[in-house]
Amino acid sequence: MSVIEVIDTYKDNLRKYSLKQLRYISAEGTWSICQMYDHIIVVAHEYIDKVEACAVSEEEQVLGKTKSGEHLFEIGGFPPIKIKLPDELNSPPYNLDSRENLSFRLEQVRERLKQWESKVDTININYKMKHGGFGWLNAREWYDLVGMHFRHHFRQLRELEQKLETVDPL
Repeated sequence: MSVIEVIDTYKDNLRKYSLKQLRYISAEGTWSICQMYDHIIVVAHEYIDKVEACAVSEEEQVLGKTKSGEHLFEIGGFPPIKIKLPDELNSPPYNLDSRENLSFRLEQVRERLKQWESKVDTININYKMKHGGFGWLNAREWYDLVGMHFRHHFRQLRELEQKLETVDPL
């Protein structure tokens, strides 16, 4: 499934939730579906910003990925585990968005990805930007990371949806 198809799936899923369900937090320390959507959208824009930074770079980077970065790209995605970010990077995502605005924001990500889809492989593979956990990534790797991150959160979405069974949709 391409990243564009993944985003379309997320957009389609939004129609299933009432506003109450979208913002429902089942327990302290967990996110709502709205917060998860906000997170994946914000991170996607950060990663696409890195694609753009690689595209305008004029300096080749000889350093490569970390061991975990190499593993991530070897397996083509995040391992099926929960990842806890350090507290300074883990502020709760926004929980007051509407379905319509989340859909609009997903469409913005989709359009940015479409703009780079045909150009990403023309960017020098040695023009790289550093990821805090995965090392130095080139434009193609940053682009692919968007899809990996979206797909990784499908598991979380299924878990959050299971907790909605007790929530009155109104």
